[in-house]
Amino acid sequence: MGAGSSILGADGEWGETSLGDMPESCVAAVLLHLDPPEICQVARLNRAFRGAASADCVWAGKLPVNYRYLLAFAAAADDEGGGDADDNVKRCSPTSRKKDIYARLCRPTPFDYGTKEFWIDKNKGCISLSISSKAMVITGIDDRRYWSQVVTEESRFHHVAYLQQIWWLEVDGELDFCFPAGLLGRRITGRLDRQVMATLVFHLGK
Repeated sequence: MGAGSSILGADGEWGETSLGDMPESCVAAVLLHLDPPEICQVARLNRAFRGAASADCVWAGKLPVNYRYLLAFAAAADDEGGGDADDNVKRCSPTSRKKDIYARLCRPTPFDYGTKEFWIDKNKGCISLSISSKAMVITGIDDRRYWSQVVTEESRFHHVAYLQQIWWLEVDGELDFCFPAGLLGRRITGRLDRQVMATLVFHLGK
């Protein structure tokens, strides 16, 4: 990383300095306390901030502790789906820059033939998981008195099972996914939007 310094003038007074004179190591120490979007914003200030904002030491702490598993899982899911959705985006490996890994994991990754998706929240790095209704066993799903199958662009899966009326609800499913150790049962929340059984969304802390 670069370094900056102030120059003592002939009159014995220090010359004027600016943010651009700060060593990148000092800038990086400050960026450790910022959220990812804030890091990207301050990177526009000058060269020192831009260099520090790309440092691995800054982004390593923003990644989930199981990011290597998530990265390998994303690569396998890309292969399952016939390749990455954006052919112009270079795939990441564990040796890639931590900033690039973070950006890759922020992009939703479909798996299990497009019935599930995972990604990390770009603001906090929390793991999020969405499960389509097609990936779940829902009692009475074929009974049109209670459920309607709807094609809609409002769902990330372009399909929802709409609950019209029901006296009781039973949903079952399986998920093969490795979460960070000690996370489940402590910081996990599920959400079903209104009456629409579009997706089951889990948000998990790091």
